[in-house]
Amino acid sequence: MRRNIITLLLFVLIARPAAAQTDVLASMTLEHKVAQMFMVTLHGGVLTEDGAALLREWQPGAVVLFAANLGDPAQVTRLTNGYQQTITEAGGPPLLIAVDQEGGVVARLTDGFTVFPAPVLTAAAGPEMSRQVGAATARELRAVGINMNLAPVADLETYRDNPIIFRRAWGSNPQLAGEAIAAFIDGSQAAGVLATAKHFPGHGETHEDSHAVLQTLDLSRERMAQVELVPFQAAIDTGVSTIMVAHIHYDALEPNNNLPASLDPAVVTDLLRGEMGFDGLVMTDAIDMNAIDMQFDFREAAVRAVEAGVDLIALGPSFGPQTQIGAMQAVIEAVRSGRISEAHIDEAVARILAAKARFGLLDWQPLDPATAAERVDAEAGTALIEALFRAGVTVAWDRADRVPVRPEQSVAVIFLATRYQIAQECGQYRSDIHWVGVGDAPSDEEIGWAVAAAAQADTVVVWTQDAIYNERQQALVNALPPEKTVAVALWSPYDGEAFPDVAAYIATYSPLRPAVPAACAILFGAQAATGRWVVGF
Repeated sequence: MRRNIITLLLFVLIARPAAAQTDVLASMTLEHKVAQMFMVTLHGGVLTEDGAALLREWQPGAVVLFAANLGDPAQVTRLTNGYQQTITEAGGPPLLIAVDQEGGVVARLTDGFTVFPAPVLTAAAGPEMSRQVGAATARELRAVGINMNLAPVADLETYRDNPIIFRRAWGSNPQLAGEAIAAFIDGSQAAGVLATAKHFPGHGETHEDSHAVLQTLDLSRERMAQVELVPFQAAIDTGVSTIMVAHIHYDALEPNNNLPASLDPAVVTDLLRGEMGFDGLVMTDAIDMNAIDMQFDFREAAVRAVEAGVDLIALGPSFGPQTQIGAMQAVIEAVRSGRISEAHIDEAVARILAAKARFGLLDWQPLDPATAAERVDAEAGTALIEALFRAGVTVAWDRADRVPVRPEQSVAVIFLATRYQIAQECGQYRSDIHWVGVGDAPSDEEIGWAVAAAAQADTVVVWTQDAIYNERQQALVNALPPEKTVAVALWSPYDGEAFPDVAAYIATYSPLRPAVPAACAILFGAQAATGRWVVGF
């Protein structure tokens, strides 16, 4: 049976001549096959001799890049060229070169690249905009030799104060988030970059960070099927190439052990591959996290990940070359001792090679660093960000027909004085606005000014930024007459939890500059609001 699976997987290596398809795997030593199953970390912005030796001698399947590796487009291109040239000259298959370019707070590439806003804004803008953002992100990655994105996050923001998923999720609505995630994946992969849905089976409900501890979640299978697993199933159904498994434990999936999902056959083999039908690459989150280290030596963790059914083991930035080699050697010894069969290794490597072939990565060609910035074309990304805000800013509710503000109504606008752009942008629509600027933590005196202005206005517009974490901003909004107040939230869409009685509530999902003109256009009727409300409270 295993032989048939391997043959089938190799058959899809369409980027190579038919006679060479089986040769790719057959020509590999056990050591090189096992190394294909590791995503290594190489330190620094240039290829060091230690890094080059690791690539030449071991020929790993993938490399992950972090901010410390990365600069402008030309530098990144030189780096990825060096990686690929080194490994291919040694006779190995070209690398998967991965990065976390999620958008929002997690974006490793910033110098000369587009950093798209928080994914929740993209989800609010809808599937078509999500597809465009995925494609644009992928084009910038491919322009500098990166062929795998460790995104999108498919965890739902079901616990607002989640320390690891906070501001990274695509919302809390399983269906709407799933649609947007699937569209982002489609756009990414159509542009030639492997997408990675993470962190299976869902990190959204955790109260602690798996970089620090292993958390156990007590959620029922029924709840998981209706909530946590929905975006992952959407990703699978759209053909996502890779799913990253988290270092968290779900009692409902395997109550009799305390294994992290990434090392648990009940999660990887039974649930993800068996019940959910995923036949792509399964990878771990980085195994240098404390959630792993608290229970297992890194060598044992690598072996258990393979036993669980994982194809690709991520080795994080705290591991030096010798530690990474030690993890690979541990899996090799597990095969030689009979603990893991070589056929099991062959299956995983066949999937890795099939993924590389699917995206045309088995025949590497160098890129010109001198034209890297032109290929990236960050100006096009900036234009897309502006369109994203126009499509995504959301009127979450409008109970008294307050949006847009009617021309015949007098209006007071209370805004955070540090965001003077609000007066510039909204002021172009009305010359008779009563402006009240307040501090980020409004004083009692400032709140008094706002209340006095509100008493003289037909409609009151008040701007907040992360008011859900700012009691003084909450006091400001709650001092205003709710029946005529429109609250506009920059950054967290959850500000509205603190003032649920306001007549209307607008979420921008981001503090970036384009959020303000988009919201002002909606407030004063220059543009209709089209954003979807993808969070819930």
